[in-house]
Amino acid sequence: MPVIHSDNYHEEQNKQNILKMRAVLDTLPPFCRTYFRGIEEYTSARTKLAYAYDIRLFFEFLHEKNPYCAKMEIREYPLTILDQLTRVDIEEYLEYVSLYQKEGRDITNDERGKARKLAALRSFYNYFFQNEMITKNPAALVPLPKLHEKEIIRLEPNEVAILLDQVEDGTKLTQKELEYHKKTKVRDVALLTLLLGTGIRVSECVGLNLEDVNFDVDGIKIRRKGGYEAVIYFGQEVETALLDYLEQRERIIPVQGHENALFLSLQNRRIAVRSVENLVKKYTSRVTPLKKITPHKLRSTYGTTLYQETGDIYLVADVLGHKDVNTTRKHYAAQADERRRMAAKYVKLRENSDERPSHDRKNQPPEDLL
Repeated sequence: MPVIHSDNYHEEQNKQNILKMRAVLDTLPPFCRTYFRGIEEYTSARTKLAYAYDIRLFFEFLHEKNPYCAKMEIREYPLTILDQLTRVDIEEYLEYVSLYQKEGRDITNDERGKARKLAALRSFYNYFFQNEMITKNPAALVPLPKLHEKEIIRLEPNEVAILLDQVEDGTKLTQKELEYHKKTKVRDVALLTLLLGTGIRVSECVGLNLEDVNFDVDGIKIRRKGGYEAVIYFGQEVETALLDYLEQRERIIPVQGHENALFLSLQNRRIAVRSVENLVKKYTSRVTPLKKITPHKLRSTYGTTLYQETGDIYLVADVLGHKDVNTTRKHYAAQADERRRMAAKYVKLRENSDERPSHDRKNQPPEDLL
């Protein structure tokens, strides 16, 4: 994997995705290039790469399980092979990805993983079908797996406070961890405070440069998914944590090519997503051992708190960078229901209604016993 050396994190990530994409295309049938050129204008490099991996997995499944497809190499598959496949082939593929082996390890996909893989196949088939290059579209006949709502895992307000206190104090860390903690404490406090105080994605966080922080307006300029830029504002606690870190950051000499990165690793390079994931796990596992907290769960923590405080789902969607407010509403439906329940306590129909006797039908004996 190429080493990130550019100060523009997002451009470098895009370049890496393009290089990875070329490598995957070399393993696929030639007609796949036509599809990826066709979706170039409205699909990010990251999404195209994800689709390429899924389409390659589909062809690998066919090569392994389908007697006709096993007779030739994947790169030799003609476009007409898509017309010879049926709905059953695609349903068997979805069953296969529930559990399969690759490079000696088991890989599983839940309903969401299957839905993403079917979405990739639908896009793939739909392109050739709409351009009249194939006559059948069996992918469109396969229903998406039913997605069950997942409980939002997040930190409670008291857990957030305990977490930040422990990051500052280093309590519950091992002796070896404490040695590193002396060097990273100020950075870790700033990084976690920023994630919890703004709800930005971990990729947006590690991509920040020094010039992206503006204390005149207390805002950070981030690059959202899809490539557009947005300014996210922060409060006093984030400001204080960032200023403390920047005072330390000024004394660090970064590796060449990483001079403008806001958050640096112990190697004085731009901190990586995996490193942030590891430090979040290290600290939160001591605070909430029964919850598996990731940087995305810190984002959920922020979103939940913002919604509980404002009740404005559109504001939450905007700040989190959700293009569709229904995405936000789906994630915070439980909080919406809780707020609706609160309405029953606020509306009084008669004065002193609290002093009137209660008629609890649930606890009354049946009428024939009265």
